[in-house]
Amino acid sequence: MNKMITILVTVALAAIFLQPVVHAARQTIKLGFDIPLTGEFTVVGNNAKNVGQMINEQLRKQGGLKVGDISYEVDFVYADNASTPAGASSQVLNLVSAQQVVAIVGPLSSRQAIPAAEVANAFATPIISPWSTSPKTTKNRPFAFRSGYLVDIQAPVLTTFVRKQFGAEKAAVLYDIVDTYPRFMAKDFKRVFEAVSGPGSVVAYEEFRTGDTDFTRQLQRIVASGADVLFTPQHYNEVPSIVRQARKLGWNKPIVGSNSWAGGDLISECGDDCNGLYFVGNYAAGGAVGVSRQFARVYQERYGVLPDEVAGLTWDAVWIMLEAIKNTGGLGNDLVSDRQRIRDQLVSIKDFEGVTGTLSFNASGDPTKCAVMIKISDEGVLTHHETLCP
Repeated sequence: MNKMITILVTVALAAIFLQPVVHAARQTIKLGFDIPLTGEFTVVGNNAKNVGQMINEQLRKQGGLKVGDISYEVDFVYADNASTPAGASSQVLNLVSAQQVVAIVGPLSSRQAIPAAEVANAFATPIISPWSTSPKTTKNRPFAFRSGYLVDIQAPVLTTFVRKQFGAEKAAVLYDIVDTYPRFMAKDFKRVFEAVSGPGSVVAYEEFRTGDTDFTRQLQRIVASGADVLFTPQHYNEVPSIVRQARKLGWNKPIVGSNSWAGGDLISECGDDCNGLYFVGNYAAGGAVGVSRQFARVYQERYGVLPDEVAGLTWDAVWIMLEAIKNTGGLGNDLVSDRQRIRDQLVSIKDFEGVTGTLSFNASGDPTKCAVMIKISDEGVLTHHETLCP
């Protein structure tokens, strides 16, 4: 545990000891949301909150959440982590000590989820991140879970897809060397692609640094490399600029991405330039069937837009947590014990049918599930192209 988190935990421990942990005749279950409502990831944070409001309304209409013989009112507490790791950690302390929630949904991205999960685990409070793909979020943290797949399934899925879909024998990569997620994804894709296609088959491996906006030199080398496909594991807000600059320099071959393309304003910001491109993700509303289609319809009716991947993953994360709470068979008056019982039920979740797929947890808190190849249609809709399992 780093020095800053140690200090925060010490302060929170003092706060907890000054407050009673035992609740007499509790009639309300408080569930915390540690999400970005300001800062870089505001868009996806608001989408997560949208889902929380939908679920909360549904619970109220059905008279609350029945746990054992008691129907509880469910209170969702939304805490803004400002899209920062420090904010995510401090909001866990707020939710655990001041708000005294039984469990936490969030944070979304790995950069915030990793430190937040560390703090939640230190306080033996169940936490489930909808969108984090980093193994560090759950590793050696028995109270930490996720509803999306692990990052390391993406490279095998992408390699299989681009070879089958485009006949790609040579690939190029463009990535941010400073940001942990794209750096890992670039390295892993290179490793897997060259293991399948042969040493040196990644013919261009170009890097830039966070904040760069001109990729001309890197893209010129990529265009000249003879690559059949370009992989860029950047976030949705960076993709439009990369795609436009690549097209301007004469790149007319496929561009593919990772699940960091999902969410945000990718479609509105990229426009027709991104039509026909593919990326690997957890969920796409276009072409959805069954419970996924029903969720997309209700969300669109409520908010006027189709739900993104973060919305789908948050929907699953919240209902998984509520399912675990129900499966305890009854809550007591001891918050610490209740949190432990909820955690024990989370580990036991098997074959949960969510809108992002069927999910079962393993002992590490990571789900066993498949990935989705998503196509941006000619109408600018994120569409479920096919399901691929590693």
